[in-house]
This record gives sequence, C-alpha cells and structure tokens, in this order.
Amino acid sequence: MDEITIPKPDDWHLHLRDGAMLEGVLPFTARHFARAIIMPNLVPPVVTAADARAYRDRIMAALPAELDFTPLMTLYLTETTDRADVAAAHASGLATAVKLYPAGATTNSHSGVRDLGKVMPVLEKMAEIGMPLCIHGEVTDAEVDIFDREAVFIETVLDPLRRRLPELRITLEHVTTSDGVNYVGAAEANLAATITTHHLMINRNAILAGGIKPHYYCLPVAKRETHRLALRRAATSGDPRFFLGTDSAPHVDPLKECACGCAGIFTAINTLSCLAHVFEEEAALGTLEAFASRNGPGWYGLPVNNETVTLRKRPSAVEWPDRIETGDGPVTVFDPMTPVHWEVA
Repeated sequence: MDEITIPKPDDWHLHLRDGAMLEGVLPFTARHFARAIIMPNLVPPVVTAADARAYRDRIMAALPAELDFTPLMTLYLTETTDRADVAAAHASGLATAVKLYPAGATTNSHSGVRDLGKVMPVLEKMAEIGMPLCIHGEVTDAEVDIFDREAVFIETVLDPLRRRLPELRITLEHVTTSDGVNYVGAAEANLAATITTHHLMINRNAILAGGIKPHYYCLPVAKRETHRLALRRAATSGDPRFFLGTDSAPHVDPLKECACGCAGIFTAINTLSCLAHVFEEEAALGTLEAFASRNGPGWYGLPVNNETVTLRKRPSAVEWPDRIETGDGPVTVFDPMTPVHWEVA
C-alpha cells in the first residue's frame, strides 16, 4: 500500500500556547486536523468559562482565513474551581472537558491539584452531567522515580478515583507505559487513553544516549523500549479506547537548550507522516483510520469528520524544516530519527 485516505483526523491533546506563539504554531495543526482538545495550562490558566471563551476567541482570531479548524476548550481544574461554572460551560457547548494536572507535574501545573478530596464536588458534578475528565497521570512525590510516576499514579490515584466515581468518564492522557496500556485495556467502561506520536517513535535513549538531547525531553518522559512497543501494540490494535493526542508542545529553543530545559516536543508539523510510518512498520495501516480519525470522536460523542486527508508514500524521504520561526523565537521541529517516506498529499 502506498496511498491511504482517511477522514480528517482530530488531535485530542494539543498545546497552542498564546500570543505570538499561538499565531506561529496554529496553522500547522489546522492544516492537518479538523478539531483539537486545547490544553488550558496558560499563565494564568484557563480556569473559568469566561477564561475559555476569551482563549477560544484568541485562537479563532489567529486562525488563517483559508483554514477550517474547531478548538475544543478545556477548563483547568483547581482546588477552588466552581462546579456550577463548569456545568454551565459544558451545557453551553463551550467546554468539552476539564483537565486535571497534579500540581508540579509538568509545564505551568503549579496551580493544579494537591488534594483530590478538595475537587471531589466538581468531579461528582462532572460524573452527573457526563463531562469527561482529562488527566495528566503522574504522581509528583519526590521519592518516586520519574520513570515510575505513571504506574504509581494509576495504582494510588486513578484506580481509587474510578472505584469511588465509576460513572466519571476519564481520559488518561499521553499514556507512556505498558502499565497504562494494560490498565485501560482492562477497563470495562468510562476509561480511554491518548497516545502521542513521539512516544510511538522514541524511547528514553533518544534523550540520554550519546549526550543529553533536550528536544526529545517531554513529560511524561519517554520510557524504555518495552513500553514503546506496548504503546505501538495499543495504537495499532483498533481498540476504540486508544486514540491520537499529539501533546504537541512548543517551546522556543532558548527555553529548551538551557540548564533547566522545558518539557515538550513540537510535532504538529509532521505527526501524520510519522504515524503512517509507524503503522506501516507494524503492518497495520488498516487501523490508522480508527486511531487517528474515529476512536476519538466516538469517545467524545462527536461525528467523524466528513473531509478526508490522503497520505502518499514517496521514494525519497520527506523533509521538514529543522525549526520554525515564531514571533516569540525559533521552535525546533520533532526529528523522528529515521527517514519517513509518507507525506500528506
């Protein structure tokens, strides 16, 4: 197979940032994706319906006129979040989901949740109205090894939460371990997971072998090879509980290439090409449509997009710029570390 046409995909986990960065990166997503779940971890975060409305307006103002794209807004869960505001935002169609960041887990997460008990009234209301909760699934305890934080989160936070509120719909975002894959795969209801492009392509050697490579550093951090292979099996399985969330997360190069570099990989520009490469390697091009175009809408109760995208295999490798320029500065593009021959036609 050297050509495949699928319904236009959606990105179920995306960072667009704000201001000049938003203007610089948005077109790359809007060219290839019809919709995206927009992460709310701005400074200050997108906590209320008013915040989400204002951010959505800024996104639409930055969208080039020739592109058609729908941002699906999320609210940043804090320990003072107003459950009535959350419910109203969901009822109006403004907010698709709420995002739970454990405080300190990743970029701009300092306003996140430290005590899950303090947000239970919001979570109970979300369960009542059927509003999904998107979770960054890592503990932040200093004594827990960074490579174990997802597995520990599942055991000590996620599983108890699901037992307490089994009707709450939860998306375990950017799952990175076989532990996460197995846990989602064993769930009978109300649990799904997104998988990123880069976690399908790199393991932790990309960051550490032969010198520290800051542009492969992300959170959750890439794990050992056995976990990457588990992610590939899940993504290519056709299982409707697994779908694409790129977690494309741009930072300007000076904030990546420094003594304390930021976590995040910018993949919006080449995600579809890389996915076709991965699925071909796994002899699973037939399930790419499910992972990229169907499973996510099914989970969020939205129609599959009518527009289509064609991916075509070419003899020579596809080339992308090493970096893009934004009004905030240069942003390095994800390098898949292998020739990729699939291009968006």
